[in-house]
Amino acid sequence: MTKADIVEQIYEQVGFSKKESAELVEKVFEAIKETLAAGEKVKISGFGNFVVRDKNSRKGRNPQTGQEILLEARKVLTFKPSLVLKNILNETPVSDAEAAHAREAEKAGNDGSL
Repeated sequence: MTKADIVEQIYEQVGFSKKESAELVEKVFEAIKETLAAGEKVKISGFGNFVVRDKNSRKGRNPQTGQEILLEARKVLTFKPSLVLKNILNETPVSDAEAAHAREAEKAGNDGSL
């Protein structure tokens, strides 16, 4: 799915014009990017969490030459799907109790695993 596909779905399902749909999608992605750039977590209930993590510098190896190299410290973006999304992907039914537990865990900052 591309950004254009998302715009098209908003256009068809919500009824915004294509221009309004494109602007909405751009604003949402811009807000997500700014939040992540600030080092904050993005939590989307029923979908998952995007988190920026720091990776320390470490020794690596050039696979062609075998020469040791130093890999610099960097930031990486990770995504952890919610329990609801995991169950949808695995076609596993979610009980009301599990869904409630997942919502409470997301509010508390946990991943919602049982």
